Amino acid sequence: MMKYPKMILFDYGHTLLCEPGWDPVKGNAELLKYAVKNPNYCTIEDVKKGVEKIFGGHIDGIRKMGYDICGQVANRVLYESLGIEFSLTPLEMETVFWNAASIGAVMPGTDKMLGYLKKNGIRSGVISNLLWSGEALTQRLNRLLPHHQFEFVMTSSDYLLRKPNRILFEIALQKAGLCAEDVWYCGDNPKADIEGASQVGIFPIWYDNDMEKGNRDGSHEQPPVCKHLHIHQWSEMLDLLEKLK
Repeated sequence: MMKYPKMILFDYGHTLLCEPGWDPVKGNAELLKYAVKNPNYCTIEDVKKGVEKIFGGHIDGIRKMGYDICGQVANRVLYESLGIEFSLTPLEMETVFWNAASIGAVMPGTDKMLGYLKKNGIRSGVISNLLWSGEALTQRLNRLLPHHQFEFVMTSSDYLLRKPNRILFEIALQKAGLCAEDVWYCGDNPKADIEGASQVGIFPIWYDNDMEKGNRDGSHEQPPVCKHLHIHQWSEMLDLLEKLK
């Protein structure tokens, strides 16, 4: 039987926030403004070729196998291969790129939903499949959701493994100090989020919002093969919480 949760965990992309107008070329172009060494006079076109070689040729393959690499390491490989050095720390490189590629936006109703959790003493955290570090994601969450702080923020690039690997969810439970039956998990990806959470006994909520749906891959269209709650707006989850009080 479904229990009133002590904690709700969330995915990041298309769950809490989204990235309208995503343009990695703009991100790298912004980074180049901070270059202090560029002996080969590399242009943004040279960087694009490097991205295709390193990300397309190697990192994408690693991710398809269920693993992740730290974005700071990826940046190091990319830019050192081009002989480019920056006046930025690795974390600053992440945030400069990310904010230029897309400043980000809040998914509909997220502020109200998080406010309800805070008011009712329901704890919260984040587990995201993401190339960027948990520290960079925390900065973005704090900037766009300044009235809410999550207990912890986990990204796959910090933990090697990608959802639906159960180890990520098990680590989250350890961090929370809770049993799976006391936790819910909300995400937009049926396999990575919903089936991933379900396999460790966490109650999964499939947040199937239509915002920018056309930009997402087809895996989001296949219903999860496990018990779950399917919602389209955060208000539906809040209604359920009220009933379970």
